Amino acid sequence: MPLGQRVVLIGGGHNALIAAFYLAKGGFKPLVLERREMVGGGAVTEEFYPGFHSSTLAHTLGPLRADIAKDLLLERFDYEVIQPDPRVFAPAPDGQALFFYNDADKTAASIAGLSAKDAAKYTQFAVSLADTAAFFTQLSSITPPAIDHPTPEDLWNLLKTGRGVRSLGKTGIFDLLRWGPMAVADFVAEFFETELLRAAIAARGIFGTALGPWSAGSTAVLLLRAAADSHPVGSAAFPRGGLGSFTRALAESAKQAGAEIRTDAEVQQIRIKDGAVTGVVLSNGEEIAVEAVVSGADPKRTFFNLVDASQLDPTFANRMKNFRANGTVAKVNLALGGLPSFTALDSNETPLKALSGRIHIGPEIDYLERAFDASKYGDFSKTPWLDVTIPTILDPSLAPDGKHVLSAYAQFAPYKLREGNWDARRHDLGHTVVETLAAYAPNLPGLVEGIQVITPKDLETCYGFTGGHIFHGELALDQLFTMRPVLDWARYKTPIRGLFLCGSGTHPGNGLTGASGANAAREIIHALR
Repeated sequence: MPLGQRVVLIGGGHNALIAAFYLAKGGFKPLVLERREMVGGGAVTEEFYPGFHSSTLAHTLGPLRADIAKDLLLERFDYEVIQPDPRVFAPAPDGQALFFYNDADKTAASIAGLSAKDAAKYTQFAVSLADTAAFFTQLSSITPPAIDHPTPEDLWNLLKTGRGVRSLGKTGIFDLLRWGPMAVADFVAEFFETELLRAAIAARGIFGTALGPWSAGSTAVLLLRAAADSHPVGSAAFPRGGLGSFTRALAESAKQAGAEIRTDAEVQQIRIKDGAVTGVVLSNGEEIAVEAVVSGADPKRTFFNLVDASQLDPTFANRMKNFRANGTVAKVNLALGGLPSFTALDSNETPLKALSGRIHIGPEIDYLERAFDASKYGDFSKTPWLDVTIPTILDPSLAPDGKHVLSAYAQFAPYKLREGNWDARRHDLGHTVVETLAAYAPNLPGLVEGIQVITPKDLETCYGFTGGHIFHGELALDQLFTMRPVLDWARYKTPIRGLFLCGSGTHPGNGLTGASGANAAREIIHALR
């Protein structure tokens, strides 16, 4: 096919914007169609209460994969990343606390206050995790191989990956094979004895998943996340102006490369003839003829909402129906009249510095497991695990002078409730989050001026995530790598000629790293040429 052909991308999320950038650089004419009034998908900044702005859904960067960041040069578009230190403050109800700094030795000094033994092991753990993460970094950047008929490029990628495994040494290889299927609770217990330390690290293996810390395979999720940032507790970076400034910069970079972006342009149908895409139909009736369509929407929405199901092979359709994509995360944004006072901060610590990164509320492994238990039986946890940021400490522009925004992920909150519905129970969830935080910051309830509760149902209806799943599909061993989204179709192509996927429902499908979008663009350019 000749270059310069029209390629439509459905959805203006970060992966689609990154794919559009690379397609434009590759000589194509990408057109991004976003149904909302702004691009960004799950990475947007919105006013949720008069004068208060928040990163409505995602509140920290992935971070963006280094090679992608180098290509996009986002700094050209008034884009600045704030890197708080400490990254994570983890308080316990008894007044104890841990601080996770960028520097491993400094973190070890914080841990020493609770356990000298764990402090001595922490630096060794950080190094071991970084070594193993290097293998997963390589794995995240390749296209999953074809199982039956691997191409020469597949074999080369597997050879390079194999060399990466060999570089781990005999002990490292043994650890890798053992850790992947392991419950993350067992993984952290191999290194540490302090419950608060175990819980703060283990939480990374269950974020956004239908997994508790005692679930098999949760360590694989932690290791996959370590591919993007090998720090034991992950990233705490966020852009000035919220996550919306990140996706605005992505959009500007894509447009400068030659992409066209239209908002308020909802795709209602993908036209297919003789097993190949021919165009898209918008909700206003407009039809656009195309040579290829790249869906940044989740796989289930793509195949069961946008494509005529009669066009799908029954085996493929059945596999896709079984792709698990029911979410477990809710988001609560609070407009606060002042800064909450955490009892675990002593007079020697500056609250503005201590609270500037992420705040982990989940003091022990069993606390996290009990939070998960509630969701298994169709209810949200009454003592949820919370991942919290107060972005206004380092970025006061998000709220009126002297006031603050608190942004909290709440787990676990199931998409399907056993009793009632999310409209009726929205207030209860918001109240639960405020009460949970009050156990650590008693003055917080009196500071609340406004509250926004985003349920898994809202994630589906307002933001387009089928099942309310923020990663477009469950991150579990049977839905990763060559099985994401389904076996035989993990290479960004689909059974319909000219239809591709580029969202988080594809490999590696993990947060705001841009890996799925960049990997997909490489395969799409190769296929269309």
